[in-house]
Amino acid sequence: MFSEASFIASSELSKFRKRHLEQLVLDELGDISNMEKEVIESISQNTILSENIGEVIEEQQTYGDRIADKIADFGGSWTFIITFFVFLFAWMAVNIVILISKPFDPYPFILLNLILSSLAAIQAPIIMMSQNRKEDKDRKRSEYDYKVNLKSELEIRIINEKIEHLINHQTQRLLEIQSIQTDFLDEILKRMDHGKE
Repeated sequence: MFSEASFIASSELSKFRKRHLEQLVLDELGDISNMEKEVIESISQNTILSENIGEVIEEQQTYGDRIADKIADFGGSWTFIITFFVFLFAWMAVNIVILISKPFDPYPFILLNLILSSLAAIQAPIIMMSQNRKEDKDRKRSEYDYKVNLKSELEIRIINEKIEHLINHQTQRLLEIQSIQTDFLDEILKRMDHGKE
């Protein structure tokens, strides 16, 4: 059994702290996932969990992912919309007004419809790829936020337990001191009473 003069190795203290944290998570969530184990390990080894998740995600991107993101960004911009409308009006104007005698794509603009259909057929999957990547980024960010929040919550609980322990210990010590002071006062009063007799 431990006494006030006993010591405990920091590695053993870390093991007990880890067990305590696992029990806290089990009591709160009912089960410990790999993510929670990672957080508990980070606390028990006193390592930093936070990192720049944006850089990690960017490092995992392939060349095709970057191209898909750039195409999706451009395809959803006002620059693309304005450029696209200018192209459509220029195409129609050239075929209706300038090349009125021999247009290369006469009205109903079948070649233009083919170009537009091809553009839509290529652009739609690229945009979907980019959206899937953004969903994956959001999922990774939310997992990261969850881990950081869980670690903070557990560390706050540990600090609260330490503070409660210190307050209880300090209260006990104050009661002991108060008891000793009361004994001294009783002894002083007894001496004063003997001095009067």
